[in-house]
Amino acid sequence: PRRAWVITGASLLILAFFSTTLKADGIGTVDTFTTRPESVIGQELLVKHFPGGEGDPTQIVVSQGKADAVLAAVSKVEGVTDVVYAVDPLTQNVKSVGGKVILNATLDQAPDSVEAGEYIPAIRDAAHKADPASLVGGTSAVYYDVRQANDRDNKTIIPIILFVITIILGLLLRSLISALLLLGTVVLSYFATLGVSALVFNHAFGFAGGDNSYPLFAFIFLVALGIDYNIFLMTRVREESAKMGTRAGITKGITVTGGVITSAGVVLAATFAVLALIPLVPLAELGFTVAFGVLLDTIIVRSILVPALSHEIGRKIWWPSKLSRAQE
Repeated sequence: PRRAWVITGASLLILAFFSTTLKADGIGTVDTFTTRPESVIGQELLVKHFPGGEGDPTQIVVSQGKADAVLAAVSKVEGVTDVVYAVDPLTQNVKSVGGKVILNATLDQAPDSVEAGEYIPAIRDAAHKADPASLVGGTSAVYYDVRQANDRDNKTIIPIILFVITIILGLLLRSLISALLLLGTVVLSYFATLGVSALVFNHAFGFAGGDNSYPLFAFIFLVALGIDYNIFLMTRVREESAKMGTRAGITKGITVTGGVITSAGVVLAATFAVLALIPLVPLAELGFTVAFGVLLDTIIVRSILVPALSHEIGRKIWWPSKLSRAQE
């Protein structure tokens, strides 16, 4: 068992290292499709022959009396090629509503690209210095705000999910050690899956990147399914351990549940793998990641790593319950 968990754990750690190469900071319309529809070709031509944001400028709502100052300030921001007043198409007069006017700032990148979004903080800073009441909107600003919200969700939701899962596992198995062990293997499996996905997306599929909500969705699917299989396995192991001792109970538990867990994982992976055939990068990435992650979890983590680690720890795996003090 020791050799099994050492080799398996080391292999997963190596794979997890490659998760640092995963590009999931958002993708634009051009990179969303695995094929080349007319919309993609048109956007590429627009970027090639005109400033990227020519057809969809960033909009800045400002006070009418401070509009000239905002226009001058924003014009100096890197990435801004032109700033003009929004005018009525018929009269060519500047539109003014409630003492507010709109400035249209054209960027040198496609409006839904990551690069265009990176200009938004500087544009907002420049506009706010000239007019504290100004507001910056438009496609580039929306994409930037969505990316920021997703980053914030990743840092908030994932720890909450892990905390709740730990509590549930601890109460169900009546053991802190087993709860932490199972949680650790699920997290390791998740990062190893991301590492493999990064290698495949970057070098095999040639994807430009991924939607920044992708890591969170992948985490929710993989952790939910991994914990489900954990509960199924370790509940049976605990029942058998109470009858015949921990190490014998682990062997009996994995023998009884192993085939069922593996079969369920294969069926589920095949179902998610269908998403990888859809010509949309976000769905293809999610489908591949979940399919591979489920197979990795059921065949390697749940069948080898968890039983080997539990066997190594022995009865202490059930600490602090009475079962941890039972004789083998």
